[in-house]
Amino acid sequence: MASFLDPAILFFIFGAFAGAVKSNLEIPQPIARFLSLYLLMALGLKGGFALHKSGFTAEIALSLGLAVFLAILIPIVGYQILRTKLNAFDAAAIAATYGSVSAVTFITATQYLDQFNISYGGHMAAAMALMESPAIILAILLANKARTAHASQNQTQTQTQTQATGISKILHESFTDGAQLLLLGSMVVGLVSGDDGQKLMAPFSIDLFKGMLAFFLLDMGLMAARNIQGLQGKPPITLLYAIASPLSHALIALALCKLIGLPLGNTILLMVLASSASYIAVPAVLRHALPEVNPAIYMGMSLGITFPFNIILGIPLYAMIAKLVI
Repeated sequence: MASFLDPAILFFIFGAFAGAVKSNLEIPQPIARFLSLYLLMALGLKGGFALHKSGFTAEIALSLGLAVFLAILIPIVGYQILRTKLNAFDAAAIAATYGSVSAVTFITATQYLDQFNISYGGHMAAAMALMESPAIILAILLANKARTAHASQNQTQTQTQTQATGISKILHESFTDGAQLLLLGSMVVGLVSGDDGQKLMAPFSIDLFKGMLAFFLLDMGLMAARNIQGLQGKPPITLLYAIASPLSHALIALALCKLIGLPLGNTILLMVLASSASYIAVPAVLRHALPEVNPAIYMGMSLGITFPFNIILGIPLYAMIAKLVI
Protein backbone atom coordinates (compact mmCIF):
# COMPACT_ATOMS: atom_id res chain seq x y z
CA MET A 1 0.00 0.00 0.00
CA ALA A 2 2.90 2.33 0.74
CA SER A 3 3.95 2.27 -2.92
CA PHE A 4 0.56 3.66 -3.98
CA LEU A 5 1.09 6.64 -1.66
CA ASP A 6 4.49 7.44 -3.14
CA PRO A 7 4.25 10.95 -4.68
CA ALA A 8 5.95 9.84 -7.91
CA ILE A 9 3.42 7.02 -8.42
CA LEU A 10 0.54 9.35 -7.57
CA PHE A 11 1.76 11.84 -10.17
CA PHE A 12 1.85 9.02 -12.74
CA ILE A 13 -1.75 8.09 -11.89
CA PHE A 14 -2.75 11.75 -12.08
CA GLY A 15 -1.10 12.08 -15.49
CA ALA A 16 -2.94 8.98 -16.74
CA PHE A 17 -6.21 10.47 -15.50
CA ALA A 18 -5.49 13.81 -17.22
CA GLY A 19 -4.73 11.98 -20.46
CA ALA A 20 -7.85 9.80 -20.18
CA VAL A 21 -10.15 12.83 -19.82
CA LYS A 22 -8.34 14.46 -22.79
CA SER A 23 -6.97 17.40 -20.80
CA ASN A 24 -4.68 19.83 -22.63
CA LEU A 25 -2.07 19.35 -19.91
CA GLU A 26 1.28 18.49 -21.49
CA ILE A 27 4.99 18.61 -20.72
CA PRO A 28 6.97 20.35 -23.49
CA GLN A 29 9.20 17.86 -25.30
CA PRO A 30 12.51 19.63 -24.49
CA ILE A 31 11.66 19.52 -20.78
CA ALA A 32 10.69 15.83 -20.96
CA ARG A 33 13.97 15.11 -22.75
CA PHE A 34 15.93 16.99 -20.08
CA LEU A 35 14.19 15.06 -17.31
CA SER A 36 15.01 11.77 -19.01
CA LEU A 37 18.70 12.68 -19.37
CA TYR A 38 18.86 13.94 -15.79
CA LEU A 39 17.44 10.68 -14.42
CA LEU A 40 19.92 8.60 -16.43
CA MET A 41 22.84 10.78 -15.35
CA ALA A 42 21.83 10.63 -11.67
CA LEU A 43 21.32 6.86 -11.88
CA GLY A 44 24.71 6.38 -13.53
CA LEU A 45 26.45 8.46 -10.86
CA LYS A 46 24.73 6.51 -8.10
CA GLY A 47 25.80 3.21 -9.66
CA GLY A 48 29.37 4.44 -10.12
CA PHE A 49 29.66 5.56 -6.51
CA ALA A 50 28.36 2.16 -5.34
CA LEU A 51 30.81 0.31 -7.61
CA HIS A 52 33.67 2.38 -6.20
CA LYS A 53 32.83 1.01 -2.75
CA SER A 54 32.16 -2.61 -3.73
CA GLY A 55 34.70 -3.23 -6.51
CA PHE A 56 34.17 -5.79 -9.30
CA THR A 57 33.26 -9.20 -7.87
CA ALA A 58 32.17 -12.62 -9.14
CA GLU A 59 28.59 -11.75 -8.14
CA ILE A 60 28.69 -8.68 -10.36
CA ALA A 61 29.95 -10.76 -13.29
CA LEU A 62 27.13 -13.27 -12.74
CA SER A 63 24.52 -10.50 -12.61
CA LEU A 64 25.73 -8.92 -15.85
CA GLY A 65 25.97 -12.29 -17.59
CA LEU A 66 22.45 -13.20 -16.52
CA ALA A 67 21.16 -9.84 -17.77
CA VAL A 68 22.58 -10.48 -21.25
CA PHE A 69 21.20 -14.03 -21.25
CA LEU A 70 17.71 -12.76 -20.39
CA ALA A 71 17.97 -10.10 -23.12
CA ILE A 72 18.55 -12.88 -25.68
CA LEU A 73 16.18 -15.52 -24.27
CA ILE A 74 13.08 -13.34 -23.82
CA PRO A 75 12.76 -12.04 -27.42
CA ILE A 76 13.44 -15.50 -28.89
CA VAL A 77 10.75 -17.14 -26.76
CA GLY A 78 8.39 -14.20 -27.27
CA TYR A 79 8.77 -14.35 -31.05
CA GLN A 80 7.90 -18.06 -31.12
CA ILE A 81 4.74 -17.45 -29.08
CA LEU A 82 3.61 -14.38 -31.01
CA ARG A 83 4.30 -16.01 -34.38
CA THR A 84 1.45 -18.46 -33.79
CA LYS A 85 -1.08 -15.60 -34.10
CA LEU A 86 0.74 -12.73 -35.83
CA ASN A 87 2.78 -12.24 -39.00
CA ALA A 88 6.57 -12.37 -38.78
CA PHE A 89 7.05 -8.60 -38.82
CA ASP A 90 4.55 -7.82 -36.04
CA ALA A 91 5.89 -10.71 -33.97
CA ALA A 92 9.50 -9.54 -34.36
CA ALA A 93 8.64 -5.93 -33.45
CA ILE A 94 6.70 -6.89 -30.32
CA ALA A 95 9.33 -9.45 -29.27
CA ALA A 96 12.04 -6.77 -29.58
CA THR A 97 9.98 -4.27 -27.59
CA TYR A 98 9.49 -6.74 -24.73
CA GLY A 99 13.01 -8.14 -24.97
CA SER A 100 14.50 -4.72 -24.34
CA VAL A 101 14.07 -2.63 -21.18
CA SER A 102 12.45 0.49 -19.77
CA ALA A 103 14.88 2.80 -17.98
CA VAL A 104 12.10 4.67 -16.17
CA THR A 105 10.61 1.44 -14.82
CA PHE A 106 14.08 0.49 -13.57
CA ILE A 107 14.65 3.90 -11.97
CA THR A 108 11.24 3.71 -10.26
CA ALA A 109 12.16 0.25 -8.95
CA THR A 110 15.42 1.56 -7.45
CA GLN A 111 13.42 4.23 -5.63
CA TYR A 112 11.08 1.54 -4.33
CA LEU A 113 14.03 -0.45 -2.99
CA ASP A 114 15.54 2.66 -1.39
CA GLN A 115 12.19 3.43 0.25
CA PHE A 116 12.12 -0.01 1.91
CA ASN A 117 15.87 -0.13 2.63
CA ILE A 118 16.55 -3.07 0.30
CA SER A 119 20.18 -2.94 -0.84
CA TYR A 120 21.21 -3.57 -4.45
CA GLY A 121 24.38 -3.33 -6.52
CA GLY A 122 25.35 -0.19 -8.37
CA HIS A 123 26.33 -2.39 -11.31
CA MET A 124 22.64 -3.06 -12.02
CA ALA A 125 22.59 0.17 -14.02
CA ALA A 126 25.18 -1.41 -16.31
CA ALA A 127 22.98 -4.52 -16.51
CA MET A 128 20.14 -2.33 -17.76
CA ALA A 129 22.39 -0.82 -20.45
CA LEU A 130 23.54 -4.27 -21.60
CA MET A 131 19.92 -5.45 -21.99
CA GLU A 132 19.00 -2.64 -24.39
CA SER A 133 20.44 -3.89 -27.69
CA PRO A 134 20.28 -7.71 -28.12
CA ALA A 135 16.52 -7.75 -28.72
CA ILE A 136 16.78 -5.05 -31.38
CA ILE A 137 19.45 -6.98 -33.28
CA LEU A 138 17.43 -10.21 -33.08
CA ALA A 139 14.33 -8.43 -34.39
CA ILE A 140 16.23 -7.10 -37.40
CA LEU A 141 17.58 -10.57 -38.17
CA LEU A 142 14.12 -12.14 -37.89
CA ALA A 143 12.55 -9.46 -40.08
CA ASN A 144 15.24 -9.81 -42.74
CA LYS A 145 14.72 -13.57 -42.71
CA ALA A 146 10.99 -13.02 -43.31
CA ARG A 147 11.71 -10.67 -46.22
CA THR A 148 14.16 -13.01 -47.95
CA ALA A 149 11.73 -15.92 -47.62
CA HIS A 150 9.48 -14.26 -50.25
CA ALA A 151 12.15 -12.84 -52.51
CA SER A 152 13.66 -14.12 -55.76
CA GLN A 153 17.32 -15.15 -55.96
CA ASN A 154 18.42 -11.71 -57.21
CA GLN A 155 16.31 -9.94 -54.61
CA THR A 156 17.75 -12.21 -51.94
CA GLN A 157 21.28 -11.18 -52.82
CA THR A 158 20.33 -7.52 -52.68
CA GLN A 159 18.49 -8.04 -49.43
CA THR A 160 21.48 -9.83 -47.88
CA GLN A 161 23.66 -6.85 -48.67
CA THR A 162 21.05 -4.53 -47.17
CA GLN A 163 20.83 -6.73 -44.12
CA ALA A 164 24.57 -6.48 -43.44
CA THR A 165 24.40 -2.71 -43.71
CA GLY A 166 21.34 -2.61 -41.47
CA ILE A 167 22.93 -4.70 -38.73
CA SER A 168 26.09 -2.61 -38.85
CA LYS A 169 24.04 0.56 -38.48
CA ILE A 170 22.00 -0.90 -35.62
CA LEU A 171 25.14 -1.96 -33.77
CA HIS A 172 26.64 1.51 -34.19
CA GLU A 173 23.47 3.21 -32.96
CA SER A 174 23.23 0.83 -30.01
CA PHE A 175 26.73 1.60 -28.78
CA THR A 176 26.66 5.34 -29.48
CA ASP A 177 23.09 6.16 -28.42
CA GLY A 178 23.25 9.39 -26.41
CA ALA A 179 21.14 8.22 -23.48
CA GLN A 180 23.05 4.98 -23.10
CA LEU A 181 26.41 6.72 -23.40
CA LEU A 182 25.35 9.24 -20.74
CA LEU A 183 24.35 6.42 -18.38
CA LEU A 184 27.63 4.53 -18.81
CA GLY A 185 29.72 7.71 -18.80
CA SER A 186 28.10 8.84 -15.56
CA MET A 187 28.90 5.45 -14.03
CA VAL A 188 32.55 5.91 -14.97
CA VAL A 189 32.57 9.41 -13.46
CA GLY A 190 31.06 8.08 -10.23
CA LEU A 191 33.48 5.13 -10.15
CA VAL A 192 36.53 7.36 -10.63
CA SER A 193 35.49 10.24 -8.34
CA GLY A 194 34.41 7.96 -5.46
CA ASP A 195 33.34 9.25 -2.06
CA ASP A 196 34.55 12.81 -2.64
CA GLY A 197 32.57 13.02 -5.86
CA GLN A 198 29.50 11.60 -4.14
CA LYS A 199 29.56 14.36 -1.51
CA LEU A 200 29.96 17.05 -4.16
CA MET A 201 27.20 15.70 -6.41
CA ALA A 202 24.70 14.80 -3.66
CA PRO A 203 22.60 17.99 -4.09
CA PHE A 204 22.25 17.19 -7.80
CA SER A 205 22.03 13.40 -7.96
CA ILE A 206 20.22 12.67 -4.69
CA ASP A 207 18.32 15.68 -3.35
CA LEU A 208 16.63 16.56 -6.66
CA PHE A 209 16.07 12.99 -7.85
CA LYS A 210 12.67 12.25 -6.32
CA GLY A 211 11.09 15.48 -7.56
CA MET A 212 12.47 15.05 -11.07
CA LEU A 213 11.19 11.46 -11.19
CA ALA A 214 7.70 12.59 -10.13
CA PHE A 215 7.68 15.27 -12.84
CA PHE A 216 8.79 12.76 -15.48
CA LEU A 217 6.22 10.16 -14.40
CA LEU A 218 3.50 12.81 -14.77
CA ASP A 219 4.50 13.06 -18.44
CA MET A 220 4.61 9.25 -18.73
CA GLY A 221 1.08 9.03 -17.34
CA LEU A 222 -0.15 11.43 -20.01
CA MET A 223 1.59 9.42 -22.74
CA ALA A 224 0.31 6.08 -21.43
CA ALA A 225 -3.32 7.22 -21.52
CA ARG A 226 -2.96 8.47 -25.08
CA ASN A 227 -1.08 5.44 -26.44
CA ILE A 228 -3.51 2.79 -25.19
CA GLN A 229 -5.98 3.95 -27.84
CA GLY A 230 -3.61 2.52 -30.47
CA LEU A 231 -4.67 -1.02 -29.50
CA GLN A 232 -8.27 -0.60 -30.59
CA GLY A 233 -9.14 -3.26 -33.16
CA LYS A 234 -5.86 -5.15 -32.72
CA PRO A 235 -5.69 -8.98 -32.28
CA PRO A 236 -6.58 -10.19 -28.75
CA ILE A 237 -3.10 -11.73 -28.33
CA THR A 238 -1.61 -8.23 -28.15
CA LEU A 239 -3.65 -7.39 -25.04
CA LEU A 240 -2.99 -10.80 -23.50
CA TYR A 241 0.75 -10.60 -24.18
CA ALA A 242 1.02 -7.05 -22.78
CA ILE A 243 -0.33 -8.27 -19.43
CA ALA A 244 0.92 -11.87 -19.23
CA SER A 245 4.46 -11.41 -20.54
CA PRO A 246 5.68 -9.09 -17.73
CA LEU A 247 4.63 -11.64 -15.12
CA SER A 248 6.11 -14.63 -16.96
CA HIS A 249 9.36 -12.82 -17.77
CA ALA A 250 9.73 -11.74 -14.14
CA LEU A 251 9.24 -15.33 -12.96
CA ILE A 252 11.87 -16.58 -15.44
CA ALA A 253 14.31 -14.01 -14.07
CA LEU A 254 13.43 -14.99 -10.50
CA ALA A 255 14.10 -18.68 -11.18
CA LEU A 256 17.49 -17.94 -12.76
CA CYS A 257 18.48 -15.54 -9.95
CA LYS A 258 17.55 -18.18 -7.38
CA LEU A 259 19.58 -20.76 -9.31
CA ILE A 260 22.80 -18.74 -9.24
CA GLY A 261 22.20 -17.26 -5.78
CA LEU A 262 21.81 -13.52 -6.39
CA PRO A 263 20.79 -11.35 -3.40
CA LEU A 264 17.28 -9.97 -2.98
CA GLY A 265 17.79 -6.42 -4.27
CA ASN A 266 19.56 -7.49 -7.46
CA THR A 267 16.96 -10.21 -8.03
CA ILE A 268 14.10 -7.72 -7.81
CA LEU A 269 15.81 -5.37 -10.26
CA LEU A 270 16.46 -8.17 -12.76
CA MET A 271 12.82 -9.20 -12.44
CA VAL A 272 11.80 -5.61 -13.18
CA LEU A 273 14.16 -5.38 -16.15
CA ALA A 274 12.95 -8.70 -17.57
CA SER A 275 9.31 -7.66 -17.15
CA SER A 276 9.67 -4.20 -18.68
CA ALA A 277 9.26 -3.17 -22.30
CA SER A 278 11.01 -0.43 -24.23
CA TYR A 279 8.99 2.56 -25.41
CA ILE A 280 11.83 4.87 -26.50
CA ALA A 281 14.95 3.16 -27.88
CA VAL A 282 13.36 0.17 -29.61
CA PRO A 283 10.42 2.03 -31.24
CA ALA A 284 12.85 4.65 -32.55
CA VAL A 285 14.84 1.91 -34.33
CA LEU A 286 11.83 -0.15 -35.44
CA ARG A 287 10.18 2.76 -37.24
CA HIS A 288 13.03 2.61 -39.78
CA ALA A 289 14.10 -1.04 -39.55
CA LEU A 290 10.58 -2.56 -39.69
CA PRO A 291 8.44 -0.13 -41.71
CA GLU A 292 5.97 -2.99 -42.35
CA VAL A 293 4.76 -2.72 -38.71
CA ASN A 294 2.29 -0.13 -37.45
CA PRO A 295 4.00 1.54 -34.43
CA ALA A 296 0.63 1.84 -32.69
CA ILE A 297 0.79 -1.89 -31.92
CA TYR A 298 4.01 -2.06 -29.94
CA MET A 299 3.70 1.48 -28.53
CA GLY A 300 0.15 0.82 -27.36
CA MET A 301 1.21 -2.43 -25.71
CA SER A 302 4.38 -1.21 -24.02
CA LEU A 303 3.41 2.31 -23.01
CA GLY A 304 -0.37 1.91 -22.78
CA ILE A 305 -0.54 -1.34 -20.78
CA THR A 306 2.78 -2.83 -19.61
CA PHE A 307 4.40 0.37 -18.35
CA PRO A 308 1.43 1.41 -16.15
CA PHE A 309 1.04 -2.15 -14.90
CA ASN A 310 4.69 -2.36 -13.83
CA ILE A 311 4.78 1.10 -12.27
CA ILE A 312 1.58 0.73 -10.23
CA LEU A 313 1.33 -3.01 -9.50
CA GLY A 314 4.28 -4.89 -10.95
CA ILE A 315 7.20 -3.52 -8.91
CA PRO A 316 5.65 -4.18 -5.47
CA LEU A 317 4.33 -7.55 -6.70
CA TYR A 318 7.76 -8.68 -7.94
CA ALA A 319 9.35 -7.54 -4.67
CA MET A 320 6.78 -9.48 -2.64
CA ILE A 321 7.30 -12.68 -4.67
CA ALA A 322 11.09 -12.34 -4.51
CA LYS A 323 10.98 -11.98 -0.71
CA LEU A 324 9.10 -15.27 -0.49
CA VAL A 325 11.60 -17.12 -2.68
CA ILE A 326 15.03 -15.58 -2.05
